[in-house]
Amino acid sequence: MSRAGFRWAFAVVAAAAATVAPCISRAAPEFSGQLRPQWAEQTVNPRGPLARADALSPGIAERPGSGPQVEAERRASGHGVNAIVTLQAQRLAGEGIKTHAHLNELAASADAAGWQLSAGKKIVAWDVGYGFRPNDVVAQEARRTLLAVTPEGRPLLMAEHFDARTAWAVVIVNPTKPRGQRGADEPALAVRAYRQDGAVDWHGFARLGAHTGASLGAAAAWVASESIELHASARGFTRADTLASTAEGRDLRAADPWQAASAHRGAQALIGGTWTNADQLSLLAEAWWDGTALPDAAWDRWNARNESLADITQTQDGAPATRPAVAGNLAWQADAFGASQSLRRANLFARLSWQHDKWQPAIDILFTPADRGRVVTGSVAWQGDRVRIDSGVRTYGGPSSAVLAQLPVRRVVYLAGTWAF
Repeated sequence: MSRAGFRWAFAVVAAAAATVAPCISRAAPEFSGQLRPQWAEQTVNPRGPLARADALSPGIAERPGSGPQVEAERRASGHGVNAIVTLQAQRLAGEGIKTHAHLNELAASADAAGWQLSAGKKIVAWDVGYGFRPNDVVAQEARRTLLAVTPEGRPLLMAEHFDARTAWAVVIVNPTKPRGQRGADEPALAVRAYRQDGAVDWHGFARLGAHTGASLGAAAAWVASESIELHASARGFTRADTLASTAEGRDLRAADPWQAASAHRGAQALIGGTWTNADQLSLLAEAWWDGTALPDAAWDRWNARNESLADITQTQDGAPATRPAVAGNLAWQADAFGASQSLRRANLFARLSWQHDKWQPAIDILFTPADRGRVVTGSVAWQGDRVRIDSGVRTYGGPSSAVLAQLPVRRVVYLAGTWAF
């Protein structure tokens, strides 16, 4: 779809929304919100390319920091308009107070001819997975965050139709942004179809990105019994945004070799299930494949280059004058961590949790079979009427060559209190 086409579609739906403006609900506005002070203690990883870069040239790259943060979220709805805004203030060790504000959602909705039309910045969450969602093609939100957070919506125009067992949604996302925008900011047309068939929910998805082209997906969730739920999701894509490096071995570059690239003709897929007993003990297990992540061969070259760059400082080539160049090239190697939502293509995930009165302990592990990397998270939450307390620890580990073991952070310990009002 051309940029002109996106703008034309935006104008058409906006005009339709204006036509049905008299249908907007006149219900009295409602307000709510929450306040969350929290503390996170992050332990810097002594392994990995950033640690090696910092050892050669201290301060060359920003390292993880620890400290308090306060987050305030305010919600308002009424007259067909829904708004969510988040304010944050953070003070990391050795730094001043940093503040940030963003609009999670600001969208207007109206009914017309059996359809609901929406326009603005809106949160649209699709798909059925927990640890990974192949068909989350609109919101593209981060999964497995330490604390439950409200995702940031996308600028869009949406038309939805519902009945007792089916639903349709057509979304024009990022209609006014340039065609060259990547990831969740890419202009696109997305469609979702849903049907309930007894104990099974069926989903179908299609997306046409301005530069990534077409993708098709499907998902299903089946409540097999009172204690067992099964789900699966898959998507095939023409192109996907990623990163790639043109440097290998001991090759020292004067500019960052990691640049925008595309993965061609691939797939994403997830299968999983949940078992819950009468005492509210629950086990979730999922396995997924992410074809947008760097392939195993690319990570092998990445590890080899890390070792080659480090070896330069141990040879005659490693004169003091070359150390800043080596440090810079090692620091650029950390760009690979942002190539895709999943670091490795094959992933296994399991989560054991228990709901006991107001207490919610849980432990989970993400494992990457290709290099035996792992992320282990333990947490305990207490939920009152308006107050919630969350605490936990997340550690990253595995063999020295595992990608997860080379992330900038080795461990995160957190404590947070949330007051809803």
